[in-house]
Amino acid sequence: MGRAVLAALLLALAAACGGPPLPADKRDYVGDWRGEGMSLAIAADGNVRYQRKRTGESTTINAPIQRFEGASFFVGLGPITTRFEVSRPPHQEGSVWKMTVDGVELTRGAVGAGDDRSA
Repeated sequence: MGRAVLAALLLALAAACGGPPLPADKRDYVGDWRGEGMSLAIAADGNVRYQRKRTGESTTINAPIQRFEGASFFVGLGPITTRFEVSRPPHQEGSVWKMTVDGVELTRGAVGAGDDRSA
């Protein structure tokens, strides 16, 4: 129940706030990432839409990236944050972009809206 309240609070606060744009060296994070039970959309303006479903549990977060620590990043507003542990940062395998977040391998399906790179 606590996670649901936190997610609802973050959703409401995120609607009123925008995050700083991503640093130039983190632009490869932008896009619509999907993996087993997880979707993670990262926009060039730093906003994140996250959903993860596990047995009996669903977590949704819509908030800006506050900061990066190495490859990992923190999403939230004020003192309420969630760390996304990136063990393999965005990288290309052939023509497919991948990254591993919180132990889940994600594949990028589309570059985020407003991004100036080609997919």
